[in-house]
Amino acid sequence: MHRSPTEDWRAERVSQGFVADYKPFSFVDGEGVRCSVYVSGCLFACDGCFNKDAWSFRCGEEYGADLEDRILADLAHPSVQGISLLGGEPFLNTQVCLAVVRRMRRELPSKDVWCWSGYTFEELVTGTQDKRDLLAQVDVLVDGPFDLARRDLRLAFRGSTNQRVLDVPLSLARGVPVAWAGLRDG
Repeated sequence: MHRSPTEDWRAERVSQGFVADYKPFSFVDGEGVRCSVYVSGCLFACDGCFNKDAWSFRCGEEYGADLEDRILADLAHPSVQGISLLGGEPFLNTQVCLAVVRRMRRELPSKDVWCWSGYTFEELVTGTQDKRDLLAQVDVLVDGPFDLARRDLRLAFRGSTNQRVLDVPLSLARGVPVAWAGLRDG
């Protein structure tokens, strides 16, 4: 079972500014062709996590201008629909995620943002300012910790039945979680 987030789980306290992996032109991390950024560090420690190596906040390489430039160049390719933020935990690495997403929004405003988080939508909208700032940049959020006891391999874009695929702009506008209209489970 996962650990519950606490007030001590603040990006400025735990993040080291590392990226565990970057995968351009991915077909598995959301809808369409995507550039996937796997940030380093996660405190949820979900049993059965598919990316345990990224739990360490110093996994991979330090995020910097060269990697950001490469991500933006890849995102500019016409076949790429957007960026996917995964981890690790993106909302414990808000400085990295906000840097790349804000630049993408300025330079490539037609691209979208997908994000996977162990936090729920409700936790994020009442969370710290940096978490709310990142949430406001996300188009589709897959929320909630992976729960091995509720794993279902037929689900689209998520691993367990407690996780939701949410339309973030609509959810924020309505003040309640709203399922993403494109969801088609297998």
